[in-house]
Amino acid sequence: MKIKLLLSVLTLAATGAALAQPANPAATPRVEQREMNQERRIQQGVNSGQLTQREANRLEHQQGRIDRAEDRAKADGKVTAQERARLHSMQDRASRDIAREKHDRQRDLNRDGRKDRPQANRPQRPQSPRQ
Repeated sequence: MKIKLLLSVLTLAATGAALAQPANPAATPRVEQREMNQERRIQQGVNSGQLTQREANRLEHQQGRIDRAEDRAKADGKVTAQERARLHSMQDRASRDIAREKHDRQRDLNRDGRKDRPQANRPQRPQSPRQ
């Protein structure tokens, strides 16, 4: 009976210790998921012509800066709350920039790498005869 009690106590202690251990303190799954979503949004904007190549390059460069900041935060093995907040702030700004660039009426619909002229996208008005 003492052996069964001792085994159950040891099992409980081992289970509690395993559950009490924190997850990887350097893991940033939400940051990485947002990075993937933003990369997808940029690619979708290029494919649809909503983003010019220049805009896409600028947004990709911004994503690279966020990625490097994340690597620096993980370098010591722990991402602090302050580092995590800074990464989220950088991603919030990048998300706003992506939305603004996608909806700024600069288009590359023929995907030639250059911005299309706004006049080319407007329907022509019929001209009335002058008197």
